[in-house]
Amino acid sequence: MKLAVVGGGSTYTPELIDGFARLRDTLPIEELVLVDPAADRLDLVGGLARRIFDRQGHPGRITTTSDVDAGVADADAVLLQLRVGGQAARSQDETWPLECGCVGQETTGAGGLAKALRTVPVVLDIAERVRRANPDAWIIDFTNPVGIVTRALLQAGHKAVGLCNVAIGFQRKFAKLLEVAPADVHLNHVGLNHLSWELGVRLGGPEGEDVLPKLLAERGDAIADDLRLPRAVLDRLGVVPSYYLRYFYAHDEVVRELGTKPSRAAEVAKMEAELLAMYGDPSLDEKPALLAKRGGAFYSEAAVDLAASLLGDGGSPVQVVNTYNNGTLPFLADDAVIEVQARVDRTGATPLAVPELDPLYAGLVANVTAYEELALEAALRGGRDRVFKALLAHPLIGQFEYADGLTDRLIAHNREHLAWA
Repeated sequence: MKLAVVGGGSTYTPELIDGFARLRDTLPIEELVLVDPAADRLDLVGGLARRIFDRQGHPGRITTTSDVDAGVADADAVLLQLRVGGQAARSQDETWPLECGCVGQETTGAGGLAKALRTVPVVLDIAERVRRANPDAWIIDFTNPVGIVTRALLQAGHKAVGLCNVAIGFQRKFAKLLEVAPADVHLNHVGLNHLSWELGVRLGGPEGEDVLPKLLAERGDAIADDLRLPRAVLDRLGVVPSYYLRYFYAHDEVVRELGTKPSRAAEVAKMEAELLAMYGDPSLDEKPALLAKRGGAFYSEAAVDLAASLLGDGGSPVQVVNTYNNGTLPFLADDAVIEVQARVDRTGATPLAVPELDPLYAGLVANVTAYEELALEAALRGGRDRVFKALLAHPLIGQFEYADGLTDRLIAHNREHLAWA
């Protein structure tokens, strides 16, 4: 089995490598190719990756290349974890929206749209190269914004599934609070990427006892603190929102906070410099503890599980993924991309039936889905008017003056990445 990781020079990658090494019986990789245009980072990450494999006794071979075509040739699956423009572009995504009083964040709002516009054309080019090299290969997308990028891939006819670590993060946290094994926790996870709710937490299987009311009653303070939301919000909703819902439920508070401290991108850039220095140490043969602060917790377990199910029989039969709606949420079009539990096998991901969504959540899901459709149109076809319409449609913006100002700022800060600008 051969896997390729495009964006393999990311400081995330040792987390992925550690998962591949520990879970080699689930996903028996013979060759792993790390692909990245940044040769200096690729050398550091590739060296550490080989040492991790060696330490854990993994027999697979790890190679590195800056050539996408060579890297994806004959690959059974290709993982995408790239960031067009790097942390510098992310820093802009997190700052210029604040000038208009809107949240600055790399996956939602105006910053999320900027990332989508930069990313979709690059991802589609890579996907076409994968299709030419091996039309049977699966593409696993971890590149944000996952919902929009996955929809672009699926609409272009690629064999693709989107992946996010939010659900597996909740599963692990709930398992710890309940003092049970993570495999015993099944989530009624419903929504879109970075716009989801846990409507139920079931023990033993998808049809098991729902212990969410017990969790909220007994451990609500801990869950609320983790989400940085008031306990009263969880009590009144009776569900657990993704931590990304804080951008919606406490937007103005978040904007005030972001205006008083360095951007997350600045923090991550500093952390990445430290990590890369560590990766260059030839004695380091395990992922450093600092990597846990970088983000992407449990990404490796989720990626291994998904790849194993798509390529064979080694993964869990039910996983939370991003895939076509196909009637799962009846108020959305079939080609909308949703994030729910799905049955995953060699044929792809098939969403399971979900509980009927309360209008409180369904309305927001429909609104953001409409934005994502307009965002994808802007990413594929370009043009100021399409960017403006996508921004106007976003529930965190929604005002003509804001959308107009944000459009000008987005184009000005991303001109080098927008062929039409």
